[in-house]
Amino acid sequence: MKFMKSFLSCLIVLLAVAACGDKAAAPPPALRVVKAITVSAAGDNVARSFGGDVRARFETIAGFRVGGKIAERLVEAGTAVKAGQVLARLDPSDLALTSTQAEAQAALAAADAKRFRDLREKNFVSQAAVDARDTAQKAATAQAALARNQAAYANLNADRAGVVAEVLAQAGQVVAPGQGVFRLAWDGEREIAISLPEEAIGDIKVGSAADVSLWSAKDKTIRGRVRELSPMADPATRTYAARVSIIDHIDLPLGMSATVSFKLQRAPALRVPLTAVFQQGDQPAVWVIGSDNKVSLRKVTVSSFGDGGASVVAGLNAGERVVAAGVNRLQAGETVVIAVSKP
Repeated sequence: MKFMKSFLSCLIVLLAVAACGDKAAAPPPALRVVKAITVSAAGDNVARSFGGDVRARFETIAGFRVGGKIAERLVEAGTAVKAGQVLARLDPSDLALTSTQAEAQAALAAADAKRFRDLREKNFVSQAAVDARDTAQKAATAQAALARNQAAYANLNADRAGVVAEVLAQAGQVVAPGQGVFRLAWDGEREIAISLPEEAIGDIKVGSAADVSLWSAKDKTIRGRVRELSPMADPATRTYAARVSIIDHIDLPLGMSATVSFKLQRAPALRVPLTAVFQQGDQPAVWVIGSDNKVSLRKVTVSSFGDGGASVVAGLNAGERVVAAGVNRLQAGETVVIAVSKP
């Protein structure tokens, strides 16, 4: 009996030792496999092209100075007009009646003032009464002159020579004073209207040189320069409107399609994939792989984000290796295995 107990005790000890030996021999945890790239400096010469159309340097919205019903429209879109040419006419009936009424009021005020001056000579009325009638006469005369001017405003004349770019109202339509009826493009200097995306605003400024080519003559290049750049983005397209002046002052047909190209000079920057950027608080960072394959988190300064990646201008050196994917699963000091390493 005692022999059996001793045998069982030895067996239990042997099993315990075997279990401890198996636990000590457990394999180490597998290293994390990551994709890595070697960063290099991006080129400093960048060409950007944007589509646009030919516009006049100056454009005005022409409208009647008085309200009324448009009786006649004399020009169409695309019509070349001269300075002073009649573009449209209002129905003059109401304006003529208003002018007649004002003339009658002015004549009545003049007669009333003359009568009071005669009475003043006979000392029948006071000088204050005469002054009041003289003031009323001046007001009525001014009102009559205003009515005559408004009657003349029934004709809408072109202020300058140009081309009717757009018709905004039709015959038979009732318009208010100042409401646009035509958009008139002046003769003279031509420009190219383009829209710039947000990432191009930092490189393209007012005064930047540009090359303009028309779609109808792509083999010919015209010199241009940015004259105007909107300080606010369009709320719908999120682009910035810009105007490129034609330096050679070539008479281009309005509305033609054109391509505006810019040769941008950028300082050399390091380009890394967007997936390599790890946001740490308010500042971006990347995981840098050391010579011992251990990773360390390093803060960097990014100048721009685009489809081609992020441009790093500080915090990273050319030739260093960074983790290109899986940055959210790493820890500082962790040893990794590089699956792909390419520039």
